[in-house]
Amino acid sequence: MSLDTLLDRFGQAPVLAAGGLAIGFAFGFFAQRSRFCLRSAVIEFARGVHGGKLTVWLFAFAVALIATQGLVALGVMDVGNARQLATRGSLSGAAVGGLLFGIGMILARGCSSRLLVLAAQGNLRSVLSGLVFAVTAQAAWTGALAPWRESISAWWTVEGGASRDLTVLTGIGRGGALLFGAVWLVAAILWARRQRVAPWGWAGASAVGLSIAAAWWLTATIAATSMEAGLAPIQALSFTGPSAEVLTRVLFAPDKPPTFDLGLVPGVFLGSFVAAALFRELKLEGFAGGASMRRYLVGAVLMGFGGMTAGGCAVGAGLSGAAVFTITSWVTLTAMWAGAAITDRLVDQQGHEAAQPNLGDQPVPQSRAFT
Repeated sequence: MSLDTLLDRFGQAPVLAAGGLAIGFAFGFFAQRSRFCLRSAVIEFARGVHGGKLTVWLFAFAVALIATQGLVALGVMDVGNARQLATRGSLSGAAVGGLLFGIGMILARGCSSRLLVLAAQGNLRSVLSGLVFAVTAQAAWTGALAPWRESISAWWTVEGGASRDLTVLTGIGRGGALLFGAVWLVAAILWARRQRVAPWGWAGASAVGLSIAAAWWLTATIAATSMEAGLAPIQALSFTGPSAEVLTRVLFAPDKPPTFDLGLVPGVFLGSFVAAALFRELKLEGFAGGASMRRYLVGAVLMGFGGMTAGGCAVGAGLSGAAVFTITSWVTLTAMWAGAAITDRLVDQQGHEAAQPNLGDQPVPQSRAFT
């Protein structure tokens, strides 16, 4: 059944929500299996260790770029009206918000998407941290923290359109963007062979990257047929705004029309839960003590405020925004890497944790298939 048929039969809102659920399920399933995690990738890079997490992240990053830019180059979709490109952005918000998010994901031992994946496996630390993250994100958007966010964002703004599009600013065009992604994909393949990353690592990470392009394609295609402005915004995967929206819907507005985000968050949770159940990785885990709990909660607050200030999380900016080459997303991603690396250096590279780069996270499966 074609997308046009589904839209005619069910309408745009239900199809968007169902698409978000399906794409979210795929993201959650493959993120769980591949151990996709920006935090762990930064730690491996900063410490010079080789556990496969950096390789996994690079596969997802490169595939998201290539698939998204490929669809745009072929004329399959147009993302020019996406918020990340068409509207005014904030470079100061991207830098400050990205820095805070990077600090937070080290303290909470996982970015917002990773917390959702781990929560589905039974990690109660991630459940509580995820709730605090969503509440803080909502407070930063329309609540008590909104004035701070708006003040930071006003320091340095950039107009929408060509001023936010790095393919235009740098002059590389679609061909250059595709070549850039291909270079990183080749690097990921070489590192996967050297580190003997199992198929679930590189193939699962590639599926994560494809889910980004799938979300761009679905929402862009539906937006192109939308007769009501704003009903079907062009977007891809992100977890700051969607987490806040789902929380608000559950508490205050359950009767509003469904959206892509409303399907995305439960889809990721369900996909991760199914993957963990199939591979017998469901396990209840709690906090080790009061100090550990404080660390996670502070990290969740920093991620919630930072992600909303930056306009995207580790996935929203790091994959979705980077895949369409918006300058604010690249600033955010760079700031996240810097904030996370510095925080790991100052906070975690001490005592017994210095010898444990995974810091309690699940290791990437290794295989002898790559020799």
